[in-house]
Amino acid sequence: MFFTHVLKKEGAVEMKIALDVMGGDYSPREQVLAAVEWQKTHEEDQILMVGDPEQIQAELSPDDVKEGRLKIIPASEVITMNEHPAAALRSKKDASILVATGLVKKGEADALVSCGNTGAQMAAGILGLGRLQSIERSPLLTELPGKNPHAFLDIGANVDCSSKQLLQFAILGYAYMRAIKGIENPRVALLSNGTEEKKGNEVVQAAHQLMKEQTVFQFVGNVEGHDLLTDDCPEVVVCDGFCGNLILKALEGAMTFMGRQCYKQFGALPDSFKELDRNHRGGVPLLGIKGVS
Repeated sequence: MFFTHVLKKEGAVEMKIALDVMGGDYSPREQVLAAVEWQKTHEEDQILMVGDPEQIQAELSPDDVKEGRLKIIPASEVITMNEHPAAALRSKKDASILVATGLVKKGEADALVSCGNTGAQMAAGILGLGRLQSIERSPLLTELPGKNPHAFLDIGANVDCSSKQLLQFAILGYAYMRAIKGIENPRVALLSNGTEEKKGNEVVQAAHQLMKEQTVFQFVGNVEGHDLLTDDCPEVVVCDGFCGNLILKALEGAMTFMGRQCYKQFGALPDSFKELDRNHRGGVPLLGIKGVS
């Protein structure tokens, strides 16, 4: 988990997580089950389950709730997966994702989690919490498996980016790896179709030049797609959300294919395959906003 425990008083709730239980597949059942499981191993934390109280209560039994650890926060509306995020946020002021975001903004929750409409969560984060200074776009970051941890961003929040925004993503990824992973000087690379400086489209080439000229982080140049899962991959790899999302899903598809082939031949899968199984690796942070989402 990348959340930071912020309340340290003995006996007090250490971390409050606003959970959008109405967003996502099989809601609210799976989200409520997750909250119940979470409290079993995180006895000092509190889950604020945001959504329709009647539906939430229907999924709970009296034995599920430890005193004060699960709390229901009413929200009468839901933004579905097929709705346009901005239009839905304007028309559904009591949507669960908006209510959950509001809890973070008011300081009543330390972080929010949702499995629902990613665009709506991103819009709620930007509009409700605001962007950090000098950040124009908020990217999504995932960590790719390998010998050493490395971050890959953006993986789908921003399909069209300027060279300046790619530089901002690099700074955010660099800050994330320093703060969350404790890496003192993360290396930063730019994803392109070749390692040479002049490879890539105009935006990538311009971003390469900006990253060469900056003094915030150690820029090591371009990397290609086949470098992403190598042991010596730089700690941060940056691209626009269009390429990042395609690559992420191509990796997932490749792992599914190889898994089927292994199962046919050996009757079992290596445990290491879980490292790229989207059913085991979920939940990524939205960077560049004034709060945890």
